[in-house]
Amino acid sequence: MKIHEYQGKELFRKYKVPVPRGILIHNKSEAVAAAKEIGTNPVVVKAQIHAGGRGKGGGVKLAKSPEEAEQHAGKIIGMTLVTHQTGPEGRLVKKVLIEEGMHIARELYLSLILDRETSQVMIMASEAGGMEIEEVAEATPEKIIIERIDPVIGVKPYLARKIAFALNLEGEVFKQAIPFIINLYQCFVKEDLSMLEINPLVVTGDNRLLALDAKIDVDDNALGRHPDLQEMRDLDEEDPNEIEASKYRLNYIQLDGNIGCMVNGAGLAMATMDIVKHSGGEPANFLDVGGGANEEMIENAFRILLSDNKVKAIFINIFGGILRCDILAAGVVAAARKLSVKVPVVIRMEGTNMEEGHRILNESDINFIVGNGMKDAAKKVVQAIK
Repeated sequence: MKIHEYQGKELFRKYKVPVPRGILIHNKSEAVAAAKEIGTNPVVVKAQIHAGGRGKGGGVKLAKSPEEAEQHAGKIIGMTLVTHQTGPEGRLVKKVLIEEGMHIARELYLSLILDRETSQVMIMASEAGGMEIEEVAEATPEKIIIERIDPVIGVKPYLARKIAFALNLEGEVFKQAIPFIINLYQCFVKEDLSMLEINPLVVTGDNRLLALDAKIDVDDNALGRHPDLQEMRDLDEEDPNEIEASKYRLNYIQLDGNIGCMVNGAGLAMATMDIVKHSGGEPANFLDVGGGANEEMIENAFRILLSDNKVKAIFINIFGGILRCDILAAGVVAAARKLSVKVPVVIRMEGTNMEEGHRILNESDINFIVGNGMKDAAKKVVQAIK
């Protein structure tokens, strides 16, 4: 689950990680009072959406007066902000953060992510803040500092000092960096985050170390332990189909193709998308019904797939284990009848009760296309669209 920048900074304050003073507003009429309360010249007006690159898209503006802050807020609130992370459709901006302006002496980069290879939290830092870290990693990898954290030990002062030295911090700012890094790690672990990124981490002209941005992902599987974080979920920032899928315990991610994919298991979903691409098609989604799917879940999965107007065919790729092939077939037939499916449906299923599943499909009055293995089924679904 992603949260907004202003929400991430609320978390930082909870763990005594310094951030700029800021006030969230929802309409331009609040901007003058917010800018006066902040009291700096300039203030920064920042669009709040779940995407990076806001400045390049026109979603971050400097205002030299409260009246100018109101003008910028009026233009940003209600705009469809397009960045490299939103895609061409962009995101509608419904709120902005009015934040203190400051003299920035240096821009750094700092993030914490899960390193799945070592099952440890990894701290990444760089002096090349304010830039695309992927570009830095490719062009100048020596500028990136990586430290993996032993979960038993955590981040001790010696490790925080090592990172601060590597960032060439000195004097008062160096001293601030030690608790900054330790507290940031505590935030990551105690709040069950899966990603935390500060870009840029800034050193100001008056020697303050501040998190100028806060990009945070929370581990969905841990939300039951954090009702306060659940309240931060912004459904306006999520795809409606993904929201609908989550109600039925379906894992769904919208993509840009025209072949709707229904599978059981994340690994099989990835393999299905690969073979669709290899066969000349474009997957429209990632949809995993899981091992315990029933007829109702299959029907809802069908309905979600068909709600995407780009979907011209459906590829059902199931390996029957916990989800038996006969249960799948019965659910597919019932859903296809109830929803009056008009697009071609290609099915490949193998495993438990496969013969019974094929019998149910063959005896239905629906013209399903049955694939003989993944490769054959992928070719047939691509051909069905043509």
